[in-house]
Amino acid sequence: MAALKISLKARALRYLSAREHSRTELARKLGRYAEASDDIEALLDFLEAQNWLSQARFSEALVNRRAARYGNSRILSELQSHGIAGAALGEIKTELAADEVARACAVWHRKFGTLATDAAERARQMRFLQQRGFSHRAIQAAVRGTTDNDD
Repeated sequence: MAALKISLKARALRYLSAREHSRTELARKLGRYAEASDDIEALLDFLEAQNWLSQARFSEALVNRRAARYGNSRILSELQSHGIAGAALGEIKTELAADEVARACAVWHRKFGTLATDAAERARQMRFLQQRGFSHRAIQAAVRGTTDNDD
């Protein structure tokens, strides 16, 4: 039995029904199935006009998924790789900066829980938070065991 050929629009709606996608990511996924006569950009414009594809919703969903585990620089880098830029990225950066220290402390507490007893352990804890994308200020506060934003 021959497999049914799914249109690009149906495929796009299937992807979007599973989770939010950025325009760049959806174009890349649809590009695998596009034929010479298909116009992916026109389809993406149509999806945005119908409010089925939204960069703002995608950004919000990504931030919500990543904020509990990662720092600002890692989240912003991932957003940029998905084609989010300009004023939208600036707004997200401002929102994330407000609670980065608290998020770093929460991640540190889940992973380690106790203050470092020697320099090697302290360096290991700091490297862990740095790899997660937290700022130096947030790392210092977390490793010291403080949760205040008044450094």
